Amino acid sequence: MTMAKSISWSMVCGLMLFGLGLISLLTGHVASHLEWYSQRFVHRTFYSTLDGNDRAQIDIWKSQYSKYYYGCKERGRHFAPAVPESMSNGYLLIATSGGLNQQRTGITDAVVVARILNATLVVPELDHHSFWKDNSDFVNIFDVNWFITYLAKDITIVKRVPVKVMRSMEKPPYTMRVPRKSDPEYYLDQVLPILLRRRVLQLTKFDYRLANNLDDELQKLRCRVNYHALRFTKPIRELGQRLVMRMRKMANRFIAVHLRFEPDMLAFSGCYFGGGEKERRELGEIRKRWTTLPDLSPDGERKRGKCPLTPHEVGLMLRALGFTNDTYLYVASGEIYGGNETMQPLKDLFPNFYTKEMLAEEELKSFLPFSSRLAAIDYIVCDESNVFVTNNNGNMAKILAGRRRYMGHKRTIRPNAKKLSALFMARHQMEWDTFARKVKACQRGFMGEPDEMRPGRGEFHEFPSNCVCEKPFMDELTAKNLTMKTDLAMNGGNEATVLLPKPSGRRASL
Repeated sequence: MTMAKSISWSMVCGLMLFGLGLISLLTGHVASHLEWYSQRFVHRTFYSTLDGNDRAQIDIWKSQYSKYYYGCKERGRHFAPAVPESMSNGYLLIATSGGLNQQRTGITDAVVVARILNATLVVPELDHHSFWKDNSDFVNIFDVNWFITYLAKDITIVKRVPVKVMRSMEKPPYTMRVPRKSDPEYYLDQVLPILLRRRVLQLTKFDYRLANNLDDELQKLRCRVNYHALRFTKPIRELGQRLVMRMRKMANRFIAVHLRFEPDMLAFSGCYFGGGEKERRELGEIRKRWTTLPDLSPDGERKRGKCPLTPHEVGLMLRALGFTNDTYLYVASGEIYGGNETMQPLKDLFPNFYTKEMLAEEELKSFLPFSSRLAAIDYIVCDESNVFVTNNNGNMAKILAGRRRYMGHKRTIRPNAKKLSALFMARHQMEWDTFARKVKACQRGFMGEPDEMRPGRGEFHEFPSNCVCEKPFMDELTAKNLTMKTDLAMNGGNEATVLLPKPSGRRASL
């Protein structure tokens, strides 16, 4: 019996040693190929070492992996050129819907739909009848000539339907509304026959009327429209950049916060923010504007993470994450519900507090009657900020989060409201250090790191994975050695010419 046990243990030990030797042999041959992947696995996210006692310090201002990503929107070699106006299937009119950023998604998708239909796109018509009551036209907000020229290889765009075409029509343009998230097949089966028959077709309330998941070429077309072709007019760009320069003159880096704590947003959310009967009455009246909204439980919505944080809660979250009280804040918002009383706790936490009205009081006067132009100025400053903080899952938050990912994964923080809500309610029962540690834990996966979302998941405007490519990974030591070799080569040293690695062009894992 003893002999058998001795033999079996000897065999087990022998097999283990053989296995270890085999693994060592194999890894010795393939280590160079696995190095990049193993580094990416080890450094998959800066949160990976936060579990347990070994808590890594992170750069709250910038992801250490952002340098390995870049926006890629180039057309494929088989992407056909735009169909000329004279050979297109007809003219596509688009009536957008909502505020500036909701309309932006509609314009982006309108270009793609025109491409699908081989139609000539007429410059989209903006919404003049929404809650914001802004009568600005496309030409007042976006550089229309740039828009037409930039997309000339993708689709043909005209400013209006030619007069001779309109005169030749027996009936006025056919108007229809397509279902939300319609796929390309729907447009080819249901919309194209009407366009061919009527020559001019208008699609109304055009927001989110195209499917989220499209083929790679169409997704890249979305990126060319959204991140390149839709350039604001010169007056908007210039004022926005002046505000950015004024922020940078005061501080090398700053945070932009999109509070979205206006009365309409709060009423739409169905949440309660502690304002008593007065708040319930006022927000209840506003909520009646949307006749199709269901009755909601404020407590239930908060537990589900559907309620925006108050300005005070946003400030507490930022301080807990490690931003100090000398940090400069740019706050993008409209009319804050509760006014200064609501904002004061945030100002106490971050005294270096600025808005567009504070930075450009006189220059802003001509923009004041136009909510979309004001939103465009906020858009520019938020885009140029070092850190962008969203406070809801609205259109501006999604569009800017997607743009910042495309532009190199600039730090974008979105509150994990579902977990934070319970933590804020219990914050008076714990020490600040405990509260801060728990906030950081809650925010794992909500800090705008490159690997927070798998490709194809989430909404494309927020996670444009088809348009974000990954560069080869290079650790710090390799980078330093490469720099030294390059310097030697440039100074006549004996090192051979150093070839820098080219971008892999692989789509990134968001």
